[in-house]
Amino acid sequence: MFSPSQILYEDNHIIVINKLPGQIVQGDKTGDRPLVELVKDYIKERDSKPGNVFMGVAHRLDRPVGGAVVFAKTSKALTRLNDMFRNGSIHKTYWAITRNSPERPEGMLQHYITTVERNNKSYAHDTQRPAAKEARLEYRVLAHSDRYTLVEVRLLTGRKHQIRVQLSAIGCPIKGDLKYGDRRSNPDGSISLWARHISFEHPVSHKLLDITAPLPDDTLWNALSGSMK
Repeated sequence: MFSPSQILYEDNHIIVINKLPGQIVQGDKTGDRPLVELVKDYIKERDSKPGNVFMGVAHRLDRPVGGAVVFAKTSKALTRLNDMFRNGSIHKTYWAITRNSPERPEGMLQHYITTVERNNKSYAHDTQRPAAKEARLEYRVLAHSDRYTLVEVRLLTGRKHQIRVQLSAIGCPIKGDLKYGDRRSNPDGSISLWARHISFEHPVSHKLLDITAPLPDDTLWNALSGSMK
């Protein structure tokens, strides 16, 4: 399902959606209807468009992850967004609830990641090895509870499952992420990772956009974000 309340920003060229955990951005082997098609259907009906609606996927979020995702409404915007994601001029910040706390309150993680498609899983290594890609991120601890830690992550590279595997590699698996070492799943099948902020220069108008995705209305998210100093 898609609700217009998920729209965080929209103009003639782009639309930014607050993706819900469980939604897939683009079609996959499950055959479930992806978010890109749901948004197209909504715009077609809302704007009474007689023909096909263009909706380009410039990046993706993992199925169990929520937060801000950008779609292109024109081919010009899609081409430019693709270039911007490729050259790193779009800045994404994530919030994660981890089972443990990093040893240091802030820092940079650097690993070399390999991916096994057979089990759709990435692996973090401390040293370079064949077919591995360098992965870097910056993090800082925002808040603590007795058992959990709220961590802000800024991606410096974009690798498959990068945040999940790198935090797990330092002993801080994301809450609910069984694939990467947490002990139990979240009741709704999500993992506690949220694409919180995205900032970039608009691909057509060139105005600066800084968009924040609201957090889930969840007891733990509310408690940790509410305890930030």
